Amino acid sequence: MKTLCFFLQISRNMHQGNQTTIAEFILLGFVHQDEHQNLLFVLFLGMYLVTVVGNGLIILAISLDTYLHTPMYLFLANLSFADISSISNSVSKMLMNIRTKSQFISYESCITQMYFSIVFVITDNLLLGTMAYDCFVAICHPLNYSTLMQPMFCILLTVIPWLLSNIIALTHTILLIQLPFCDHNTLSHFFCDLAPLLKLSCSDTIINELVLFIVGLSVIIFPFALIFFSYACIIRKSSAQGKWRAFSTCGSHLTVVLLFYGTIVGDTDKTGAVLFTVVTPMMNPFTYSLRNKDMKGALRKLINRKSSSL
Repeated sequence: MKTLCFFLQISRNMHQGNQTTIAEFILLGFVHQDEHQNLLFVLFLGMYLVTVVGNGLIILAISLDTYLHTPMYLFLANLSFADISSISNSVSKMLMNIRTKSQFISYESCITQMYFSIVFVITDNLLLGTMAYDCFVAICHPLNYSTLMQPMFCILLTVIPWLLSNIIALTHTILLIQLPFCDHNTLSHFFCDLAPLLKLSCSDTIINELVLFIVGLSVIIFPFALIFFSYACIIRKSSAQGKWRAFSTCGSHLTVVLLFYGTIVGDTDKTGAVLFTVVTPMMNPFTYSLRNKDMKGALRKLINRKSSSL
């Protein structure tokens, strides 16, 4: 993160020239009345802790239980890590601002927060597509599963979402830091998101918006298409009893997919952003632990192990 901030400072100085630019942004958050700030702090702190603990337990259970050392749970562990990182990136600064009663965030910190918000959201999306493909192979080609999902190929499917999301985030960041913001520095949001930042610029943002539209549409459509065709093939190739067994096997993933895309459709304002960046990461551990027998067993063994050691 320090390296990214250093890069931002150098690039900003190179492109600043004679243009007036700002040193910090103001995050308005949700409410302006002081009496509601404590309630807001408790609410978001609770959701943050539930998300971190829930997803952390999933990662720990998968790491310690050798029975879960399979491709599906490798992808799930990465999804949980992305969820922890996503909510930490968006909510932690807001909680600190509420406690310090300060709404300011530096230019470098804001752009850094925007960068990582793009990384974690895109990684989430791509991992859901990868997990759908894993379900398809496991149900439609069970005899060839070990051949099709070899360890090196699974590692590649895990690395590609992280690598691609960083490339996309870096592209948006490089385009954004070349824009002047003049005296417009008030964000009607609770974290630094790309679209609200583009609205604040006092120059032409047509290239940024075009790249945002094309890339954003691509990273939504391609994983969604993979998910859709994977489940379409599962439904087509399964009998009535097989369909029920298939959806009981991949039901947790399908629930997360519906929750993810349901909130991303409504991500048009601060309320939608809360659903997308806070509620969905918080719900994922419950979805996988309540609907997945293997995960429930691993969590039960983990809790019993901790109880015995205490």
